[in-house]
Amino acid sequence: MKPLPQISEAEFEVMRIIWNNAPISTNEIVEKLVKTTSWNPKTIQTLIKRLVTKQAIAYEKESRMFVYTPLVEEQEYIRQESNSFLKKYYNGNISAMLSAFLDSDKLSDAEINDLRNLLEKKSQ
Repeated sequence: MKPLPQISEAEFEVMRIIWNNAPISTNEIVEKLVKTTSWNPKTIQTLIKRLVTKQAIAYEKESRMFVYTPLVEEQEYIRQESNSFLKKYYNGNISAMLSAFLDSDKLSDAEINDLRNLLEKKSQ
């Protein structure tokens, strides 16, 4: 399996739109991101071009429009980034990461139950 491209935070925002709406045109991507960011259309188009160059997305020309689809699966990319974060900050020790998280954040009873359920499913 080939390594996934490195995607910046801004590029990730573009990818989220593409993952959730593919196939999607340039104009549709711009329209969605202008509503949720302070970016101008040229900035968004530059981010799209970078993602094409990084081979994170592909495009087809349909009449006068470019339509984009992801070449990278969302869950695969998130898994890669999560593993990278875990290795970088916690030497791969998920217990240390979870302990640090629990020490710094107040979890609701529902969130604690969700975590218990996840752990129980994994141990079966």
